[in-house]
Parts: sequence; structure tokens; C-alpha cells
Amino acid sequence: MSKEGKMNKVTTSVIAEMKRKGERITMLTAYDYSTAALLDEAGVDIILVGDSLGMVVLGYDSTLPVTMEDMIHHTKPVSRAASRAMVIGDMPFMSYQVSVEEALRNAGRFMKEAGAHGIKLEGGMEVAEATRRIVSAGIPVMGHLGLTPQSVHQLGGYKVQGREDEAARRMLEDSKILEEAGAFSIVLECVPTGLAEEITNSIEIPTIGIGGGIHCDGQVLVTNDMLGIFEKFTPKFVKKYTDLNVSMKEAVRQYLDEVRNGVFPGEEHSFF
Repeated sequence: MSKEGKMNKVTTSVIAEMKRKGERITMLTAYDYSTAALLDEAGVDIILVGDSLGMVVLGYDSTLPVTMEDMIHHTKPVSRAASRAMVIGDMPFMSYQVSVEEALRNAGRFMKEAGAHGIKLEGGMEVAEATRRIVSAGIPVMGHLGLTPQSVHQLGGYKVQGREDEAARRMLEDSKILEEAGAFSIVLECVPTGLAEEITNSIEIPTIGIGGGIHCDGQVLVTNDMLGIFEKFTPKFVKKYTDLNVSMKEAVRQYLDEVRNGVFPGEEHSFF
């Protein structure tokens, strides 16, 4: 807290200090101004404008169709809403894989056009040079290992990664490579708890789990999942803290009934 009683802005140095102090990092997704403002006021540390918007907002079957224009469009209002939380823009499929130069250019768009405070990209050794170049340009990079949804077809579907010894060894090595390249944190998705703990204890930068178990330095969920809004499927790692899908439908049905029966609007909602 500052002297004025306001919460200090979350930055990469704040996130690093939280790991050193053993304080858990919180991250949730947002894709619009209202949701981001709510999360920011509630005190979340990091707001991720995830490419998960492809499924929970745009109605695609995966994250693959999401474009840079989609991401920039949705990151802008989130950045305007966040007065304390750090805003991270998710680099969409094929926005950083073609060349290091294109990766740097697109990362810069998140900062310059959308007002983000950093970006996230998927992969380990194969994105190390892009990570290094983006960080050298002054753009914070969050890594992402384990189940990387943009590689879902190569991985053989949405399943836990790192159960085999060789896969676990590569993931641990990738985490160290990302740290050396300058990433300030790493998301571990659908990773066995023991492996996530080993990675967390082996690197100085924070790990943020989503299906990575309790030993990660922080946790992230898709907000639409944890609030029960998106019901197409619910991964095992999601805990629903409420079920807005039910309450929203009930509210809509009550509105429809009142309009059709001449109950709404009443005098208190009318002008005379």
C-alpha cells in the first residue's frame, strides 16, 4: 500500500518479490472493460487477456483462429480498466512462430496499441531467441509450458504433459532456458504436481499454475470457467466459485416474463 492508501501498481519487480517472500500470485482472464475493472477492484495481481477468448468469447472450437487484431481489440479495454493489476496480452497462434522479427513487432503492438504491460507466448527452447529479443526491447515476457493449447494437434489433444521421464526432463530444461532468456514468469498448464514443484524450486522466476498443483508460486483460471459462465466443457483443474450461467438465465427469464405480461417497466422506471 502507498502512503495515500492506494494499492501499488503490480509490475515484474513486484511479482518477483512476491516469489521471494512466498506470497501467492493471483491471475485471472478478462476480455472487456467491465470484467477487467471488477477483477482489478477485487485485487487480482495479473489480468491475462488470453487467447482463450477464441472459445469463451468468439465461439471457436480452439484458440487457433484467434488473430492479432482480435487480441489487440480485446486488450485495449482491459488496459483502460486496470489501475493496479498487470495486464498481459496473449500472443496468438502464428504471431511469433514465423520469425523473431515478427514476434518482436507483434509484441510491440500489444504495448504500443493496446496498452498492455507485457506479453505471453507458448513454448520453451524454440521461443528462447524470440523471448530474448522481446525482453531486450523492454517488453516483459511470460512463458507458458506444459499443455500449450496452440500446439494441441501436435500434442495429441488436451491432456496432461510431462508424465514421462524424458518429457519431464525437457520441460524442466525449457523452464531454465526461458529464465535465462529473460522471462519474468512461466505458466505451467496441465503438469503433474511433482514436476511443477520441481520446476518451481529449480528457477528463480515465479511459476503460475493452471492444473499444475498447489506448489506453484501462483494460480490462474479462465474467469468465464470459474464463474460458471462458459459451460461447453469444464477442465478438471477448474473450480467453479459460483454458477452465473444459472442465475443469468433466471434473470433473463424473469425479464422476458415481466415484459410479456406488462409488469416491466413499472412507474418507477418511467418518466412523467
